[in-house]
Amino acid sequence: MAIIKWEPFIDVERFFEDFPVSSLKEIGTDLAVDVYDEGSNIIAKMNVPGVDPEKINVTVEDNMLRVSGAHEEEKEEKKKHYYHKEIRKGSFERVVSLPQLVLKDKVFAEYKNGTLFITLPKANGEESSHKVQVQVKK
Repeated sequence: MAIIKWEPFIDVERFFEDFPVSSLKEIGTDLAVDVYDEGSNIIAKMNVPGVDPEKINVTVEDNMLRVSGAHEEEKEEKKKHYYHKEIRKGSFERVVSLPQLVLKDKVFAEYKNGTLFITLPKANGEESSHKVQVQVKK
């Protein structure tokens, strides 16, 4: 009887070898967020083209920024013959840790040309851990 070397991760390696590169893009890189310092504010910038601003939820809780929403589902016509269909529809969510405490009651968000800008004023002292829902302006 031959001795066979045990390789417990070989199936995982095969999975990633066969994994299409284009699928990696669909996992979440389209929800990229830029967070930067701008004087007395922290700014979060996120591209969300094609999303109705009324369907975007922005909350701040426990030093975490949460952006969620939904891409509208369009009715798929059975008459169309798609050669390639990549436009994704459905819900999305992104949570980002903030670099410092912010004044949750003064946070505001604005949607311009498919980009969401969230302004988070910096807090000097301790801030409570309550959750704040932010209204998104057009």
